[in-house]
Amino acid sequence: MSGDALKQAVVARARQEGFAIARIATADAIPEAPARLQAWLEAGHHGEMGWMAERLAERADPRRLWSEVRSVVMLGMSYASEEDPLAVLARPEQAAISLYARRRDYHDVIKGKLKSVAGLLAARGGADVKVFVDTAPVMEKPLAQAAGLGWQGKHTVLVSREHGSWLFLGAIYTSALLPPDAPEQDHCGSCRRCLAICPTDAFPAPYRLDARRCIAYLTIEHAGHIDAELRPGIGNRVFGCDDCLAVCPWNKFAGAAQETRLALKEELGALDLATLAGLDDAGFRTLFAGTPVKRTGRDRVVRNTLIAIGNSGRPALAQHAEALLRDASPLVRAMAVWALGRLVPERARSLAPAHRGLESDAQVRQEWDVVTELERVA
Repeated sequence: MSGDALKQAVVARARQEGFAIARIATADAIPEAPARLQAWLEAGHHGEMGWMAERLAERADPRRLWSEVRSVVMLGMSYASEEDPLAVLARPEQAAISLYARRRDYHDVIKGKLKSVAGLLAARGGADVKVFVDTAPVMEKPLAQAAGLGWQGKHTVLVSREHGSWLFLGAIYTSALLPPDAPEQDHCGSCRRCLAICPTDAFPAPYRLDARRCIAYLTIEHAGHIDAELRPGIGNRVFGCDDCLAVCPWNKFAGAAQETRLALKEELGALDLATLAGLDDAGFRTLFAGTPVKRTGRDRVVRNTLIAIGNSGRPALAQHAEALLRDASPLVRAMAVWALGRLVPERARSLAPAHRGLESDAQVRQEWDVVTELERVA
């Protein structure tokens, strides 16, 4: 089978599997990636994501990861929604969970479909193949731009003229030589909406993201305590942040996602903060079974929920923070102190002596010290 015919068959199978777009890049299509990645790492903008620095050469050059690769099939699956993902931000008693995380875990959905496309490629082309979904040293976004799926916008997320900022990406490395597609050009123009809306100023410049200030990173990847200066900007976002994606003008061309296995779980779109704060580990696992949220774990999500409670301006929610002052997790205890101090500072001050004296974690003790300092200032 000729390269052109094989490519057509691959694209057709990708469409059958629910991918919105599938295009081809050569294995050497991102020569500028190593320098850009190195500069980002040297600036410390990756935060605690040490895995980004590991296997750097393989991440920046597909041929270093697998010497036999000649072509890269980049595929995108839409997760666009007809609803406004930012509407929940106006309801401070409810939890804002990113659109992608209110669906079945995309890793589980996409990997099987990638294997189907790769299997056809291997069977008809006699080629070797490897599939990747966000779990290997693969620079999906630069490769996707090189293949023509879209371009990396000023918010660093891939933007498509047909699907906006709402594409899950997958990659197939193959030893087959397939006709490449033209790379996509940047169509952001003078627009700065994604930069202006960021609540924590996570973009030091267009096309540069400092993950250490990014709400998605802080609420999902960051395993420790969240800096006090960043907490107010988090608002009621308990898992991820859709702000910079949702305001992209190119979203107006994106139709709702068609893949039924990625249908939104409606119950995750209107969760009360009080409900989340009361979850034990078993309840957490049940509620978020099959979603990306489950991988982050109960403690981090309840940590984030307490930040949202502290930002809510609703003193009635303070009881849920107080109930967690003796939680087993110091992440949770620290934010319970912070939330209580934000909502009913006099109650927090009255509890400080007894709780601080029994506290073994330095960060939690520091949160109690802040409460005590507020008392002295008052």
